[in-house]
Amino acid sequence: MELTLSHTSLLRLRHYYMEFTMLFRFFLFPLTLLFFTACGGGGSSSSTDDGSKYSLEYKGLTFFSKDMSKESYKLSALSDDEFNQLTEVQKLQVADKLLSSLFFGYEYKQLQEKIDSGSFLSDTYNALSKESTQREWLESYITDPTYFVQGRTNSESTTILTRFYAAKELDSYFFNNYIAFILTQTIMFSPAYELESSHYPNVATTYNNIVRLLEDEATFSNITYTHMMSEENWRRFRSPEDNGREMLEIFASDTDDAHVPLAAKALQNWKLDRDNDTLVVTLNENTQAIKLFGSTIYNGDDFYRELVKSDDFKRTIIRRLVEFFFGESSERDSITNTIFKSNPKTWQDILKQILFSKEYLLNNSRAKSAEEIFFSLTKKINFKHRDNTLEYFKYRLTDMHQAVMKYKLGKLQRVPLDTLSFITAYKYFREEVVLRYSDEKYADEYSKWQAQGWRDSFVANENFEYMPEDVKGSLESLIEYIFHFILLRDATKEELAMFEKRMLTTKDSQTVLSFEFDMFTQKDTQERNKRNIVMSVLDYITRVDSFYLYKEVK
Repeated sequence: MELTLSHTSLLRLRHYYMEFTMLFRFFLFPLTLLFFTACGGGGSSSSTDDGSKYSLEYKGLTFFSKDMSKESYKLSALSDDEFNQLTEVQKLQVADKLLSSLFFGYEYKQLQEKIDSGSFLSDTYNALSKESTQREWLESYITDPTYFVQGRTNSESTTILTRFYAAKELDSYFFNNYIAFILTQTIMFSPAYELESSHYPNVATTYNNIVRLLEDEATFSNITYTHMMSEENWRRFRSPEDNGREMLEIFASDTDDAHVPLAAKALQNWKLDRDNDTLVVTLNENTQAIKLFGSTIYNGDDFYRELVKSDDFKRTIIRRLVEFFFGESSERDSITNTIFKSNPKTWQDILKQILFSKEYLLNNSRAKSAEEIFFSLTKKINFKHRDNTLEYFKYRLTDMHQAVMKYKLGKLQRVPLDTLSFITAYKYFREEVVLRYSDEKYADEYSKWQAQGWRDSFVANENFEYMPEDVKGSLESLIEYIFHFILLRDATKEELAMFEKRMLTTKDSQTVLSFEFDMFTQKDTQERNKRNIVMSVLDYITRVDSFYLYKEVK
């Protein structure tokens, strides 16, 4: 039975849905149906069993959808067999590109075990659909001031960054948070707290609403529709004309100025109260028919709903994410069209199709974002944080002009490319991450500077060939291990010769390590001297382009 939902009832439903979705997660669908019935709703569904959730619609807008299968992708995914046929270095390059793009990483032995399993790609793909995180522990841990200082300003952003750092499992909970983070970095969903009408809590509200809707298997149309009608969106674009124009341009690539007055007319009774930055929808609703999106609309609900139902919307959001991950690739149009033809329904359908594709993993090259470097690197080197490490990272992102969810139009460039921004990034990663060693004496401390840095497990002797009888071979093995794991390539002959010239000497006609690098004969200083070698290699690595770039796998 087709029913009509009033505009006021619709707004009430959207508010109800967003406020109570976590509390009533297991009861949400039956209650939604009851609410629709009570209000004379426009939904259509034949029953209240689990399957009927996915047929819940409002005037052609589908609310929920299962993710599509990998077999339905039009953008070809890299298979396990194809991955297993690559060289060892190429496998590392592909694995690192995938994991670091997802803000994740593994220590060396664990990564090798996953690669050697023969099912690395499919295992990673499948893990993103299952929750294995101990969520109660994680959320308690990242908000415990003993371990993580939240700071007085924009603590919402710090919490979000801390969650990625602290998470131990790459699973559906991690992936939903990752999707929400990516979306809120873009022009589509940026909370834009740089504006006077926006506020720091907008970060948490916008971000958390997306995560919750993703967990409920909401379609990207539903999530976008909900966001467009939100107070957070109206704090960014504050008048009917401004909001209508920006929604057309941002979500439909529609720059036709003739459409702006039509959108403004549909939104004529929507406004942001200037005194309290609060969305107000008055009773002065438009009643004249407006032709837009190949349909007839009247009010703001019609405008937002028909926009997210359009092919222009679907093609535009795909294009924006393709540009976000492929940068200036000449294949962006082709990739966008290919994903569009697969008829995705969810954000997961788009992002998984991009991240696991041959085009992305093998052929794409671009600069890494600061988040991609930081989260992956800290997990790889078993980084021990100080209580303000993530708070400090947040501020350095701002200095790199990569602030978290700050900008009205999102991050127009998601990497620190201008000279000052890149110098800031280089200085931060070199001084605060790579060249910091965590002294075991402070293993249980989180307020001291000496506690922050990589731990000895990163360069444990079992990770390379530690051979007292072959000093030169051991040094080369340690250098090659660091190059492979961090730079994802072999050290050149010239690079090896440079380190050997500095670290090796001759004693009694034998090649030995210099005093400060001797990791063999001086029993009481072996580990310290090995760290001197590692620090020298890491210092060099921060100056190499591979540290900051994804490259084609050849």
